[in-house]
Amino acid sequence: MKEIRAIIQPHMLGKVMRALHALPHFPGVTVTEARGQGRGRGSGGSYKITEDGIDYHPKVTLDIYCADDLADTIADEIRKAAHTGLAGDGCIIITDVERVVRVRTGETQRDAV
Repeated sequence: MKEIRAIIQPHMLGKVMRALHALPHFPGVTVTEARGQGRGRGSGGSYKITEDGIDYHPKVTLDIYCADDLADTIADEIRKAAHTGLAGDGCIIITDVERVVRVRTGETQRDAV
């Protein structure tokens, strides 16, 4: 099992969701509003001090749990749909998941997603 966490621009959420729902075996997603700072002062980053501290940028986080064989396809669809070519497009993180259990049914692993 894999966890895919994607951090994207909020205005790209609709396009990304349409791309994901077009996949034949899309397992579902949790969407969370977030704020982030990015790379900071380095090349390509933006770092702006305000009276309240760092100027955070609005982002959206997508959390997706899927079978190993779907992870690359899902990540690639997110990347293509979220791409604008501008700084702050986001990132996609794929990690291994040891176990998934569906609360309602008790199903595990692939059956749980």
